[in-house]
Amino acid sequence: MHVVDALEILGAITILIAFAAAQAGRLQQRTYTYQVLNLLGSAALAAIAAAEQSWGFLLLEGTWAIVSLLGLLALRRHNPEPRPS
Repeated sequence: MHVVDALEILGAITILIAFAAAQAGRLQQRTYTYQVLNLLGSAALAAIAAAEQSWGFLLLEGTWAIVSLLGLLALRRHNPEPRPS
């Protein structure tokens, strides 16, 4: 197994963990954890797709990464971290 194969599997597992946990009711979709898992997994898969010139896969995973990033930014905007006093 090559390093790229391992990263591809890890990226897919990361996304699947978030999805399965949400489906099981153990993780809410509008949480930092859910969005970060999706962002990390989809960004890794998008990078691999770009390197391999797999355009359909890049479209899917690139869009997934962008939507996850936007979800993460929306969470941050609606739930800003408390400022130190």
